[in-house]
Amino acid sequence: MVHGYKGVKFQNWARTYGCYPEMYYQPTSVEEIREQVLALARQQNKRVKVVGGGHSPSDIACTDGFMIHMGKMNRVLKVDMEKKQVTVEAGILLADLHPQLDKHGLALSKRGWDVSEKAPENLGAVSDVTAAGVIGSGTHNTGIKHGILATQVVALTLLTADGTILLCSESSNAEVFQAARVHLGSLGVVLTITLQCVPQFYLQETSFPSTLTEVLDNLDSHLKKSEYFRFLWFPHSENVSVIYQDHTNKPPSSSANWFWDYAVGFYLLEFLLWISTFLPGLVGWINRFFFWLLFNGKKENCNRSHKIFTYECRFKQHVQDWAIPREKTKEALLELKAMLEAHPKVVAHYPVEVRFTRGDDILLSPCFQRDSCYMNIIMYRPYGKDVPRLDYWLAYETIMKKVGGRPHWAKAHNCTRKDFEKMYPAFPKFCAIREKLDPSGMFLNAYLEKVFY
Repeated sequence: MVHGYKGVKFQNWARTYGCYPEMYYQPTSVEEIREQVLALARQQNKRVKVVGGGHSPSDIACTDGFMIHMGKMNRVLKVDMEKKQVTVEAGILLADLHPQLDKHGLALSKRGWDVSEKAPENLGAVSDVTAAGVIGSGTHNTGIKHGILATQVVALTLLTADGTILLCSESSNAEVFQAARVHLGSLGVVLTITLQCVPQFYLQETSFPSTLTEVLDNLDSHLKKSEYFRFLWFPHSENVSVIYQDHTNKPPSSSANWFWDYAVGFYLLEFLLWISTFLPGLVGWINRFFFWLLFNGKKENCNRSHKIFTYECRFKQHVQDWAIPREKTKEALLELKAMLEAHPKVVAHYPVEVRFTRGDDILLSPCFQRDSCYMNIIMYRPYGKDVPRLDYWLAYETIMKKVGGRPHWAKAHNCTRKDFEKMYPAFPKFCAIREKLDPSGMFLNAYLEKVFY
């Protein structure tokens, strides 16, 4: 028997969203989910929500019904060395998958998450992300030749509301496969995932200072120069940190430094941001000061791909991240900059992180049928304190909608079904598949109701 717990409080990593599910389950087998949790949910007409690492900065994982935490279904089931494919249980953490792939000389061709799982011990570890969670929310890295992580999925198994298990791939249940790779937790319980890997590789990361004008004027040349190119813009200034990541044969090396990265880049920053909650005019100065302090020189790091891809969240935060057509990058960023200049009372923490991703054919992928630029904005919560952000958020969303943007599914946004019908050509097709697989809405929650109704 899988034992359900009452009175569990679920909170996402940033502590910005939480809920009290009626029952909280941690199953260890497919039978427990199918014969016990889903059977009971059908019998009592309860809703069910599957949760992974709880990293999503939105209420996409919240429910007052039954919550299934997949953390105990976290094994590597099969490694096919010939095809370079790995089949895993849906609850495996990417931080646990990487060492397993290392053993077999394999790697994922891109990182599949936006943030790192391991802050230094004294800062508390960020709960990592699960395989089913990162594909289901359309999580991405950067690199115009690379799609979102879900494009690396070659097969998955899905347990639907009525207890059927579907094996989905390009050749089996192909329509469901096209929907289920970015599933939003709305189609059923993903049980296993087969990922296409590549031979293990090393990356060199080079970061150097530039200006917004230079980067936007030479965007195509930056995209050609580096396989995994991204840049950080420091609002209230022209400052930009350009980051190139490329294949290398060099031995591992690091320019990381505890004093600068943590004493200054974490503790001092958090303290100054907290002071700025009383003196908002300081934020522009903080952005320029930290650029000068930490991003003003050239830095190089070499390591295994997944170690270079890992990106630290630092502290608790609110974020928004929209995918816009790649050719709209310059227009959107300049408009965001002009908005901040015209409204000096609206403050924006650094960085605005800008990344690029190849288009795909996954029905609800933000990159559906177009190469995209992701523009991620952030407001930190120093010592857990909320900073006014609504004017910034609203202005950003307005610009993103104007240039044809689509919000990251895992991150908070104000869009409804009407918006998604305009944004996604395949939205009706996804809805039809969802209604067929889950006619009673067992896998819906408040977040998904806004999406589908």
